[in-house]
Amino acid sequence: MDTSRRNLLFGRKPQVPPEPRPPWASSNFIDRCTRCGDCVSVCPTQIIKVGDAGFPTVDFSHGECTFCGDCTSACTPKALEQSTDTPWALQASITDRCLALHGVECRICGEACDERAIHFQLAIGKVAQPQLITEQCTGCGACLAPCPSNSIHILELMA
Repeated sequence: MDTSRRNLLFGRKPQVPPEPRPPWASSNFIDRCTRCGDCVSVCPTQIIKVGDAGFPTVDFSHGECTFCGDCTSACTPKALEQSTDTPWALQASITDRCLALHGVECRICGEACDERAIHFQLAIGKVAQPQLITEQCTGCGACLAPCPSNSIHILELMA
């Protein structure tokens, strides 16, 4: 029995991953963020949106994070602070709905990835299979929106 069905039968809420915070969210983001919306209005790719309880979140369904830092510059309460550290602990994940895994030639995610974190391994008698190089993935979300089968998810890495 799948998890969503089991949750329904036992009266549990479905397990939905939390929406990602904007890049460079400080460790005390919730305490510092005033929900002013300045980071939302300055995001050039418009991926920072107002989420639950008015806190800014990231929605990769229409674009990617370019790590320009405009959101951190606009954040006067310093809930977002640009540093030399990685901006977040996000990474792409390719699910089993991927067209290439079902014999359909598709390389859109690899073409969208500027970091070249997704490449395609040639195989005899099959279409090339996607390979994610986790060390190269920045979690920018460029691969998510163009995927025709919605088989890419951006997940938070567990520490």
